[in-house]
Amino acid sequence: MNKKLSIIGMPMDLGQRRRGVDMGPSAIRYAGINERLKPLFSEIHDLGDIPIGRPEVSIDEESNLRNLDLVAEKNILLAEKVDEAVQSGAFPLVLGGDHSIAIGTLAGLAKHYENLGVIWYDAHGDLNTAETSPSGNIHGMPLAVSMGIGHPKLTDIGGYAPKVKPENIVIIGARALDDGEKELIKEKGIKVYTMHEIDRLGMAKVMEETITYLKDRTDGVHLSLDLDGLDPSEAPGVGTPVMGGISYRESHLAMEMLEEAGIITSAEFVEVNPILDEKNKTASVAVGLMGSLFGEKLL
Repeated sequence: MNKKLSIIGMPMDLGQRRRGVDMGPSAIRYAGINERLKPLFSEIHDLGDIPIGRPEVSIDEESNLRNLDLVAEKNILLAEKVDEAVQSGAFPLVLGGDHSIAIGTLAGLAKHYENLGVIWYDAHGDLNTAETSPSGNIHGMPLAVSMGIGHPKLTDIGGYAPKVKPENIVIIGARALDDGEKELIKEKGIKVYTMHEIDRLGMAKVMEETITYLKDRTDGVHLSLDLDGLDPSEAPGVGTPVMGGISYRESHLAMEMLEEAGIITSAEFVEVNPILDEKNKTASVAVGLMGSLFGEKLL
């Protein structure tokens, strides 16, 4: 009960094509995030939402990236807000929004760490570039951008790059990787636990190995959790669902083990799309996982 939490909403859907994910922060708040987390923190400050507005869609002619300037502009605002939260001594918790918001989150965080670790809990690698992306959607690029690979307007947010080293990244739950992403994973030696490894080893073993791998090489670990990492039967309200995902119970176990290890220093929960959801089920799942991550106990 000595922790201070800063909640930052990032209602942005500019990194992809399907509307609705901009309502994710509101859906998560409606699902009771403040009430759920209040017993777990000495102070909770909901800082509201980063202003996004209703900008018109644009395609960058040179790179073919969707909403490049807007995504960069809004992520700069998020980076500043996350930076302020860290400076205040609070744990930054960012609510998305599509996964392109991780560009701003990591830009605001990484300047405070020598070796920031990242757990990317996601069905996708988000390691595309303008050259490898089939769609030009920036929500499929934030991890590559954060490693310094991609358009300079994105990689240079915060005035420095890279934000994270490939050897400090663990991807958990991958089951939809593009060819360019597979090549980058092999080239950079990024540690990945696909659904094959989760099924074969079990989630407890995957998390034990992840925690051991990151604990000694990092001085802070950011959890970037995309709700499409879970199976669509558990989290239907996401824009890019992929069958055969992580279960609700496995995800709670993962969060509980991270809390026990005490390595997580910041987090974001992204891609909640209430338009595609069933009675706010996915936002409620997100809030439940946050409870486990921050120390909620059954007994």
